[in-house]
Amino acid sequence: MKYFCLSLILFWMFSVQNTYCQIPSVAPTMTIYTDNGTTTETTYTGSAPIKASFSANPEYQGLYTAHYTWKMYEEGHADNPFLVRHDADIEYTFNQSRTIYISLTAVFTLNNDTLIYDQNSPFSVTAYESTLNVPNTFTPNGDDTNDIFKVKDGYRSIVKFHGYIFNRWGKKLFEWTDITTGWDGKYAGHDVADGVYFCHIEATGADGRKFKIKKAINLIRKYIRD
Repeated sequence: MKYFCLSLILFWMFSVQNTYCQIPSVAPTMTIYTDNGTTTETTYTGSAPIKASFSANPEYQGLYTAHYTWKMYEEGHADNPFLVRHDADIEYTFNQSRTIYISLTAVFTLNNDTLIYDQNSPFSVTAYESTLNVPNTFTPNGDDTNDIFKVKDGYRSIVKFHGYIFNRWGKKLFEWTDITTGWDGKYAGHDVADGVYFCHIEATGADGRKFKIKKAINLIRKYIRD
């Protein structure tokens, strides 16, 4: 029994010694959520909304108590962040068109020992200014080219969207709220006639810009590509 107790004491002393020998640290990461999955970056530029998560990833914490401070701020305003959080892992969605910097300070304490980690290079997230353009013509003839009337590729930072299609007599034929989709040239399951129709789109950009687009569009099925 004596030797068993001595072994426990030695094991405890060895564990405590190792605890003091291993210095706590953090390895912060920024993960961006995209349509294709996730990507880990230190700086990111894209179309709002941009969803991101931030992790402190502490190592060798041992008996130390950790205190985390995440700050989000615009350039030149590190001392006046617009958001402060104290969890080891946080999530945030960037909805405005601007550049935001994200930094982490971690403080580890154990008795009279205090270790401070300040992130040398903050992460940054930049959301594009909003852009939205609409074509004049589409050709829903089944050739898999320009068969759907939708906004042009390259739109950026659109956070609200609503589109409508009317005929020349003002009858609503189609409406949609998913900016990635559009009108296939049908009404009630049947092809509409070739001709001129009218598009009305209302949208809002992440920078607050309002889009109100009203224009005539040409539906041409007999289009023959050279």
